[in-house]
Amino acid sequence: MSLEGWLIFAAFWVVFVTSPGPNAVNCIQNGMNLGFRRALWGVLGILTQALLFLILSAAGITALLTHSPTGFLIAKLLGAAVLIWLGVRNWRAADKPLATQAPAAGSIYVRAFMIATINPKSVAGYLAAFSQFVQPDVPIMAQMSAIVPTALVITALSYCGYTALGAVLGRAAMGAVANTVVRRVLASCFILYGVALAATIFNWG
Repeated sequence: MSLEGWLIFAAFWVVFVTSPGPNAVNCIQNGMNLGFRRALWGVLGILTQALLFLILSAAGITALLTHSPTGFLIAKLLGAAVLIWLGVRNWRAADKPLATQAPAAGSIYVRAFMIATINPKSVAGYLAAFSQFVQPDVPIMAQMSAIVPTALVITALSYCGYTALGAVLGRAAMGAVANTVVRRVLASCFILYGVALAATIFNWG
């Protein structure tokens, strides 16, 4: 990959991972509820998913998924249902005191990994990256040696930033009312993402 190609890819990836989505909402919620250091397990889950999708994209599996209408439809339906369920659950829990015992690191990690995996933005973004930036006449491994580290570093910085934002909001929203409002706004975001995903499936609006 040329320097110019790398710069264009890096710019694309910054826009891709910093645009708000379910991953960002989850990171903010984790930062609010768990504190920055504990919430980093969620960032690790997102990075694991990113590495997995990069590998799958390189192998052409993600592209194959989009050419299987039934499989892609099922994945989108499941993604919409899970996002809406998370939003409803978080909304109902917004006015309840936070658990005194933080969830296990594995639970934080798996939840973040699953949210990242069902996010339709992931499939679209990785397909865009590999269709636009990977050169078919250059060995894929040589290109991956530039793409993978760049994508993972930018992804880590972005979601660490969202997690830090959540930690700051958690300290600022000490009042019960303010804390409930912020948590319900974030829960609403999950519901809206799920509804928007469902709308794309059924072509609503």
